[in-house]
This record gives sequence, C-alpha cells and structure tokens, in this order.
Amino acid sequence: MLIAPRAGVLGKPIAHSLSPLLHRAAYDAAGLTDWSYDARECDVSELPDLVAGLGPTWRGLSLTMPLKEEALLLASSSSAVARQTGAVNTLVRDGADWLGDNTDVVGIRDALCEGGVADHGPVDAVLMIGSGATARSALAAVAELGVTHVTFAVRGNARESTLAQARDHGLQVEVVDLTEGATLALHTPLVINTTPAGATDAVAETMASAAGSAGALPERRVLLDVVYAGWPTPLAVVAATYGAHVIPGVEMLIHQAAAQFTLMTGKPAPLQAMQDAGRAAAQV
Repeated sequence: MLIAPRAGVLGKPIAHSLSPLLHRAAYDAAGLTDWSYDARECDVSELPDLVAGLGPTWRGLSLTMPLKEEALLLASSSSAVARQTGAVNTLVRDGADWLGDNTDVVGIRDALCEGGVADHGPVDAVLMIGSGATARSALAAVAELGVTHVTFAVRGNARESTLAQARDHGLQVEVVDLTEGATLALHTPLVINTTPAGATDAVAETMASAAGSAGALPERRVLLDVVYAGWPTPLAVVAATYGAHVIPGVEMLIHQAAAQFTLMTGKPAPLQAMQDAGRAAAQV
C-alpha cells in the first residue's frame, strides 16, 4: 500500500504562517498530488514528544519561532550551517532519525542577491536589528556576500552566542542601542531586521525624526525586513521613503521554503510557483 507523504510547520503562534500555502503550491506545480502539508501549534516544551510521536508517513518539518534552537538539540545530526548558527528550521526524516538543517541562511542570501545587494560589488557593512536565531542565520548569509563589519542594534545586551559567531566569521563587531541604530540605519548600505512584527515600530519613528537632519544619504541602501505579515511594516515604509530599496520578508520565506521543499522531497523546487503564491498572499 502506498503511503501518502506528510510534512508540516510547527511553531507558536502558527496561524499566520504562509508555509502551508508555499509548500502546497510547490506540490501542485511539481505534480506531487499525494503530498500534504499542515500547520500545528507547538511550544518548546511540547516539541520532543510531538516529533517522537510522528509516524512513518511524516517526511519533513519546518520549524519557526520559538522552536529553532530546541530542534537543534533533538535532531539526530545536523548540517554544518545549522550547528554554526545554533538553529534548525528544517527536520527531515531519515529512517528512524531526524536530520536538522537551517535553510534560513540560503533564504536570506538568495533574497538579498535577488534584491540586487551584490550587483555593485561586495557590501562591507551591515546593521543587524536583533541578535537572536534569525540574526545568526543572517550573519552566515552576509558573510558569504563579503560583509566585513556588523553592527547589532538591540534592546539591552546582544546575545553572546551571536557575537561569538560574528567573530568566527572574521567580522568586526559593534553593538548599539535601538535609538542609535535607527540613525545608523539611514547611512548603512545594508540593514536587516531580524525581530518580530512590531518590534521595530519605535525604530521607524526615530528614523523618520532623524532623517531631516541626517544630511546626504548613500545612494545604494537596502533593507531586508524578515517580517512578512501586515506588509509593509512601518520600518519598510520609512526606509523606502528615504530612498532605500526594500526587500519584503516574504522573499526570504519563499527561498528558504524552496530549499526545504528540495530537502524533503528530493526534487527541484518550482520557485516561480512559490513566488507567485507567496507574493500574492503577502500583497507585495
């Protein structure tokens, strides 16, 4: 008897996730009519038992907040990039084992490249808003693109594991508070917001206030805001108003989902179909 393969996304909250839409669009385009993909709400404490209880029909899992660090701990083995970033956003079944990977890195890298970040040569500096698991994925991505200096704009203290990873990449590291980061964002060639929806609303207000006295701004500036719900975000609106090219978070989501699709199914991802579905849903 043929077993219909299953996959899904776990996280809390999960109702807003576009992952089911993206993966189902990919299944349709690739002719994988027997595959299914669903969303389940799951907290950190629930993850080990939930994964252990999944039957053989389950081929892969996408992990979102707050599960990426816990998923690294329960994976039987993990890719080098997952270990480097301390985060797993993808679990793929291999017999009785679950293999961990982090496709956020390729998702961020490909979204930046598609957005033209590397069109005029390497970008040497990045302002990273936040220092959690997504920031560590972003670090790995920008290190591949030639960035040599990173400034973390954070509320409180930057996470030591993230600072250590930045130094491992050979990057020069600075840490500033969010108010100073808002001003720096007007002058830094690449800004990546890695924080959840709403966390940068005050940053956007400060940027708008500082723009009047900021003087001449660099011609080529890019903002990647990983938030994809409620687009455009206040941060994206302000950045675009003052001349930055804005990459919506859904672009990162699409590219990381495409990499997940290949890991889970063994087939090339139908990227155009996923982009059409994702961009329409996010209204970008």
